[in-house]
Amino acid sequence: MKQRRILDLWRAADGAALVEFAILAPAILSLMFGVFQVGIGMQNYNALRAVAADTARYTVVNYQTSNKLSHSQLSNYARSIATTSPYGLLNDRFNASVIAAPTQRVIGATEMTLTVTYRVPTMLSAIGVGDIPLSFSRPIFVVT
Repeated sequence: MKQRRILDLWRAADGAALVEFAILAPAILSLMFGVFQVGIGMQNYNALRAVAADTARYTVVNYQTSNKLSHSQLSNYARSIATTSPYGLLNDRFNASVIAAPTQRVIGATEMTLTVTYRVPTMLSAIGVGDIPLSFSRPIFVVT
């Protein structure tokens, strides 16, 4: 009788799928959220590049109309467009800085360097992944 019970338990498949799912679900969900996180990071990096391009365009147009903006005005402009549509970056995670380039590469022009940074919020904190820092820099040349 005992041998038969042991054989019945050995052959029973009731709940096997549930146990297998319970074992594999955390790995599958982590991979899925990882794919989402990479997509969000790529979108945010593209937003940083576009914010830098828009700020550079704004700077050049203003300098052509003899409106010389300060570095803090340019940083504030970058922040104002980064946190609104279509970019929608979070204000407390975004930073922009404009500095004069240490060596001017073009005679008759002023070179500035715009650096924008962003900390991408993570959805993977349950597995120990923290915020993902992104940074993008570009030169801005204006005729003086």
